[in-house]
Order: sequence, then structure tokens, then C-alpha cells
Amino acid sequence: MLGRPPALIDPNALPLFPERPVPSTLPPLSAPALTEADYRLTGLSLNGHPMHHMRALLAPNGILTAREVAQQKDGARIGVAGLVICRQRPGTAKGFVFLTLEDETGMINVVITPQRFEKQALLISRTPLLLVRGTLQIEQRVVNLKAEEFLALGDGAGAEHVRSHDFR
Repeated sequence: MLGRPPALIDPNALPLFPERPVPSTLPPLSAPALTEADYRLTGLSLNGHPMHHMRALLAPNGILTAREVAQQKDGARIGVAGLVICRQRPGTAKGFVFLTLEDETGMINVVITPQRFEKQALLISRTPLLLVRGTLQIEQRVVNLKAEEFLALGDGAGAEHVRSHDFR
């Protein structure tokens, strides 16, 4: 008598994934904490930019996003904030320093005179998140912020884990 061959896997064995999720005793991470964990481990995050989590505090104080800066007029006095992703001080630039700030909407070019840089060199050179106020310069669709004031923003949502490209 030919019967069915014996089953190789017992269908009554415990499943690989239980039908009911196992309750977690850990609280879920907040959005800034999740972004910070991503930046700490990988240097980037799909869960938000560090500036996104600070925007609610910055916007009421007149701090613009990169997208909003692009809509301003030449000569406007503005404030921006962002993650410093690049610092440059080329030998051919007569002591001028150039920063690239990144926020959740784009990038902002910042130009710093040698005199301003010397006054706050340590802050400008080492702070991962900067708030910068200054005068907007627009020439042939190239937008730069001529920096006048700097303020360090507290490390937030992983910003301290970002490696900027400095002084090349």
C-alpha cells in the first residue's frame, strides 16, 4: 500500500515568526533619537534631517530654510541654520573662509571675511550645527550669505556624528 511519504517538517512545530507580536518593554524612540541613532551608526538618516527636528524653534525666530533663502532679494539681512558639511579656507582666497550649511531643504553657501573668522575661529571650525546671520549676496543666480554673526546650536539629532569636509 502506497501512502503519503512522511513529512520532513512537522506542521505542528512552533512557527518561525509567532502569530502574535511579542510585546516590547522598551519605549519607542522619539523622532530625534531615531535620527541621532541613524547618524551615529551610518552618517545619514532616512528618518529626518537633524535640522528638521529644530525647525519648530527656529522658524518663529526668523531663521530661514535653504529653500526660503532662494526666494529672498539681494541685500536682505537674514538668518539661517544648518549642519556644517564643508569648511574651506583656500590659500588663494586671501584668508576668506567658505562654509556649506545643509538643512532639511537644501544647502546654503556662507562666506566669512578673515576678520570675522579670526574673532570666532574656534566656534566656526568645530561646531557641527551653526546659526548664521548676515547679508544675502546674489550674483548671476549664485546665492551666498556674507556672515556677520554666529551662534552654536546644541548638538542635536545626530549632528555631532556627521563628518564635515574641512579646510581642504
